[in-house]
Amino acid sequence: MQDPKQLIRDVPNFPKAGIMFRDITPLLAHGPAWHETVDRIAERYRGRIDIVLGIESRGFLIGSAVAYALGCGIAVVRKPGKLPAAKFNATYALEYGVDTLEIHQDAFTPGSRVLVVDDLLATGGTAEAAISLVRQLRGEVIEAAFIIELTFLSARQRLAPWPVFSLIQYESEWEKNCLREL
Repeated sequence: MQDPKQLIRDVPNFPKAGIMFRDITPLLAHGPAWHETVDRIAERYRGRIDIVLGIESRGFLIGSAVAYALGCGIAVVRKPGKLPAAKFNATYALEYGVDTLEIHQDAFTPGSRVLVVDDLLATGGTAEAAISLVRQLRGEVIEAAFIIELTFLSARQRLAPWPVFSLIQYESEWEKNCLREL
């Protein structure tokens, strides 16, 4: 199998100067590598979770595939105004701004074992907000799983005590220096 890290496209200065965007779309387009990526994530959680929670929007793609592989359901967290029924919300800081996530109040039953999934772990704000929403619904966060982790941003410490899993890690002095300048 092709190394999935080789299928991650680097896009400098997106969405603003100094940010190195890690684009997973080439990985998604490569059938065998995408299949292997989903299988690697799913196998880690087989028999351990009741529902996958996908974070808008790339987390929907990953979360749906993992939920399908595990034979369980998927719940979603979305940006404000996208969910039609009663919902909870959580506001969080991004590496380049502030945002809010929402979840339906009936997305899963209390006590559900939840896997939080997204494409990338940077500062941890988005994942922290999603975990907060799981807790508002009285779910049990089993782990937060990502394809990519920017380890130099130390999000694992921010998300503690919840465990984190990532398939690909990036540690870059260039990125550290660029982010310090923002």
